[in-house]
Amino acid sequence: MKKTLKAVLSLLLCVVIATGMVLFAAAEDSLTTAPLYFGEDGRFKILHITDTHLHEDNVGDSTRLIALACDAEQPDLVILTGDLAMEDTLDRTAERTDQLMQVFESRNIPVAVTFGNHDSENGAYTREEVMALYNSYACSISIDDGDALTGCGTYLVPVSSRDGDGTSFNLWLFDSGDYDNEGHYANVAEDQVEWYKEKSAAAEEACGGKIYSLVFQHIIVPEIYDALEETGRKTLFSYPRIYDESKYYRFSPDGTNYGMLHEMPCPGYYNHGQFDALAQRGDVLAMFTGHDHTNAFGVKYRGIDIVNSLSTRYNGDAFSTQYGYRVIELNENAPDKYETRVVRWYDFANAKEIKALANRREDKDLLSEIRFQGFFQKLFNDFSVIFTKIFTGRTARYPD
Repeated sequence: MKKTLKAVLSLLLCVVIATGMVLFAAAEDSLTTAPLYFGEDGRFKILHITDTHLHEDNVGDSTRLIALACDAEQPDLVILTGDLAMEDTLDRTAERTDQLMQVFESRNIPVAVTFGNHDSENGAYTREEVMALYNSYACSISIDDGDALTGCGTYLVPVSSRDGDGTSFNLWLFDSGDYDNEGHYANVAEDQVEWYKEKSAAAEEACGGKIYSLVFQHIIVPEIYDALEETGRKTLFSYPRIYDESKYYRFSPDGTNYGMLHEMPCPGYYNHGQFDALAQRGDVLAMFTGHDHTNAFGVKYRGIDIVNSLSTRYNGDAFSTQYGYRVIELNENAPDKYETRVVRWYDFANAKEIKALANRREDKDLLSEIRFQGFFQKLFNDFSVIFTKIFTGRTARYPD
C-alpha cells in the first residue's frame, strides 16, 4: 500500500513539475507558460518566423505573406525569434507590431516571442516595453522574465500530451541579447544557462527520464564553427569567420548537413557555456536560430542539430528564393525525433497557390511577382551549386 501511494505521489509530482504549476502565461516565478497540447493525431506543428524587420515599406507585403503561410500550414504555435519590428519610436513600433500580431490574433494561433539584437538597440524603448506590446494580444503566451534573468524573453513552453496527462515535450526560448560591452554580438548569459540546467534537471529527476526539447533564440552559438570545416582560403560557398576573417569555413563533407550556407554565421564573441550545457543535459534535439538572413541550413554537432532559419519578410526584388519560413513538426509517439522543412517564398508562390488566389488580386499579384523575380535568382543559384559539384567535387546544397 505504501509503495502504491508513493508511486502515485511521485507521478503527481512529475506532472506538477513538468507542467510548471502555472495557470497563466505570465508566471514570473516559474518562467513557464501554461501547457499547449498535442493534437488528437499526436502531432504538433510550429511555424518559426524570424527577422521580419518590419518597416513602412515592407510591412504590408510581409504580413500578407505571413498570413498566407499561416493559412497554408495551420500551425499549433508560432515562435518569433527577434528582429521583428524596430521603428524609431515605441508608438511606430507598436503600429508594426499590431500589423504582425493581428495575423495571429485573427486566426487564434498562440505566439511565443523572444528578441534579437535589433529589437531595442536604438535606445528609444526597452525590450520590456516591446514585450508588453506583444503581451497586449490574447494570442501571446510570451513571458517577460523581469529581474529573474538577463534580457527579456527567456522561458519554457511545455507541450502536454493530448490527454493532458503531463508534459511530453519542452520548447526553450532564450533571449540571446544584442551586443556586449565591446560592440560584438552578445550570447546567452551565464544565469540563463544555469536556469536551464536547473529546470531541466528538476524535470528529469521528478519524472525519472528526460523530456526531449527544442531551443529557439535569435543568435546562433559559437560552436557552429566547430561543426563546420575550416579551409585555408576562400572557395565557392565558403565564408570568412566572424571576428577572424583570415579563416574560411564551409560544410564538412564528413558531417551531417542540411540545407545551404549563403553567408557567414554570426554568433556572439564570448561563449558563456550554453551549448556545452545543452549537450551535457542531453534533452535538446535541436536549436533554431535566425539572425543570418539568407542562411537556411543545419549541422549536427555533439548530438544536437544547430539550425538556422531564413528571414521571414518580403524585401522587394531581393532574395525571394532565400527568404521564407520554417516548419517544425513534433510527434508525441516519437518524442526523440522531429521533422523540419524550409519554405522559401519562391517555392510557396507556386502555380497552385497563385491559382487559388484568383479572387484576391493583391495576394495573387504579389505571389506572381515573387515567382518572376525568383526564377532568375534560382537559376543562378542552381548553376553555382552544380558548377561547384562538377569542378570541386564538393556538395554545397543538402536536402533541407
